Amino acid sequence: MGRAFCIPAVFFFFAAFVLLFIVSISLPYLTAMDIARVHIDGSTAVSVASDSVSQLRVSTLLASPFTYPYDAMSGNRVCSTTGHGYSVVISTQNNSVTIGSSWTRGLAVHPVAAGVTFIALLLALSQHITITLFASLVGFVAALLAFIAFLIDIALFAYLKNQMDNLGYGGNTITGPGFWLTFTSMILLVLGACTVCFGRRRRRMANATSTAPGPKEGFFSRFRRN
Repeated sequence: MGRAFCIPAVFFFFAAFVLLFIVSISLPYLTAMDIARVHIDGSTAVSVASDSVSQLRVSTLLASPFTYPYDAMSGNRVCSTTGHGYSVVISTQNNSVTIGSSWTRGLAVHPVAAGVTFIALLLALSQHITITLFASLVGFVAALLAFIAFLIDIALFAYLKNQMDNLGYGGNTITGPGFWLTFTSMILLVLGACTVCFGRRRRRMANATSTAPGPKEGFFSRFRRN
């Protein structure tokens, strides 16, 4: 694979890996990179784990309720260490809803996609024509995993929004930055895998042209005058 294709492919894979890694470790380390969040305007008291909250942020490994009123300077927030496949109970004075583990367990696809993307990145660094084939295949697998992760994000957001609307709270449910980082990483992975594939095909064609035998000469051509 020539340098003209190698450098862009490595860039696409590296950028996708960074984005997926950020989404995978978002909460509690990067609190702004959640997948979905609920804003509560304060007209209705909403609690999570018996704590009154003004926001609820959902990520790959946990849900983070932000106490009301939220003060970013003082860090007045509580992140429960729930791990993989967590569940969250959100309640008001008259009603409660549960975001079950069946809706959050699939978020583990994000770190899996990040790991496969890292493998594709390492393979894309090679110039060997066979290894670049595997780099392209692994890149497409990573893109498929990122696509599945994005579908899971969509399903979780739609379910969270529906449940919060049924709760009858005052506020709104929106997608978080992590939601769009997953979508962007999927596009980058498709571009990276296609770039590796095109670069490999171009190199094979160039090698075939350089090693092609010349036209055969007839028996009487050896007696031709120069």
